[in-house]
Amino acid sequence: MSDTIVANASANGIGSISIVRLSGSKSLEIAKKITRQDNLKVRYAHLSSLYDAHAELLDEAIVIYFKSPHSFTGEDIVEFQCHGGYIVSSEIIELCVHYGARLAEPGEYSKRAFLNGKIDLSQAEAIAKIIEAKSLDAAKILARQLKGSLLEFVEESRELLLLILANSEVMIDYAEEDLPKDIQENIVQKLDFLEERLRSILESSHRRRGLIEGFRVAIVGKPNVGKSSLLNRFLDYERAIVSDIEGTTRDTIEEQVRIGSHIIRLIDTAGIRESDDVIEKMGVERSLVSIQEADIIIALFDGSRELDRFDEDIIARLKALDSSKHLIKVINKSDLKQKIAHPLFEKETLKISIKEDLSALTKHLESLLNAIAGDNEIMLVTNRQIAVVSEALTHITESRVFLVSFELEFFSYHLNEALKKISLISKPYDNEDILEKMFGEFCLGK
Repeated sequence: MSDTIVANASANGIGSISIVRLSGSKSLEIAKKITRQDNLKVRYAHLSSLYDAHAELLDEAIVIYFKSPHSFTGEDIVEFQCHGGYIVSSEIIELCVHYGARLAEPGEYSKRAFLNGKIDLSQAEAIAKIIEAKSLDAAKILARQLKGSLLEFVEESRELLLLILANSEVMIDYAEEDLPKDIQENIVQKLDFLEERLRSILESSHRRRGLIEGFRVAIVGKPNVGKSSLLNRFLDYERAIVSDIEGTTRDTIEEQVRIGSHIIRLIDTAGIRESDDVIEKMGVERSLVSIQEADIIIALFDGSRELDRFDEDIIARLKALDSSKHLIKVINKSDLKQKIAHPLFEKETLKISIKEDLSALTKHLESLLNAIAGDNEIMLVTNRQIAVVSEALTHITESRVFLVSFELEFFSYHLNEALKKISLISKPYDNEDILEKMFGEFCLGK
């Protein structure tokens, strides 16, 4: 890690400001060559001219020098806050490479911060995910994770496991002695508490994954009930083709839309019905897949028509949904004479006219999203974190068999394995390849 790296730390595209970041032992030396200044004060915003290799003026920018170890990576860092656009920032990067830096790999800044002890793995992953966050709640959770909330959870879990292990070792070493009668009962109580806590966090993290990725909301129903019209009203422009011809929408259409403080992935599906048309049948199959993958399902029915066999088929599918799915039943065309009737619609059913007003549906959807989001409690934000906690929970569950049979060596083995897994949320991996893979998923410049 002795080489100096450079990258554009701001988003690609046209903007007022671009930030080019240098990190490494040659950062200050390279910055002096580009600015033609010998005295760059630490943590001071210098308004400086920037010059190319031929001493021609390139730009006027803010230049800030962060001296090791008081920087994000723990190394010397120089930031050039130049005018935005492709040309100037690209030229600065080329100059840095010309003077001895190399282009940074995706995630290399965060990787260096981790390896230099500035952040742990949970904080590194929070940095990556806060960029992707699709809700204000997620941003708040990740901000606390950057401050160490997940690390605190890991340390508390480790301490509890170490305490249980200590009690187990006492029982092994002093099996012939008079030990407190409640020592095994205390172990069971601690296991119960830890197991319940891990299960709760896993379940909550699975349920709220849409905070990071964007909750998937699928609009389903038979042809011509207003699904595409509903999508267009949410987006406030004509994204989907609307016509009176059944089967107009033959594929799923997915768009992002903001509801309250959440950005959701709204999916307009093909009308679900039997069809001999090969293309339409493929669209229906994709609709059924969307139902299975969605977090929230808006089931749309036409109130001006009596139920037919296609409606009945959809109702049967809704009844068979997994309990984790959130269902919003909506009857459209409330401005017309109502002919629809079914026990499913007797409770918790919204009646709207897409042409006139969506406020009731929007408010209901926002309330549901807020309820799913919860109270900003700790959550696992990556598949890696979920995997290691799941494995730790498996070892804790399996350890109980050996505690009951008093095979304490095996009991301690499983607790040790759980301890190792929990620690992986924040501690280094031994395998460099795994680190490369994890940080390689970060943005360039992070």
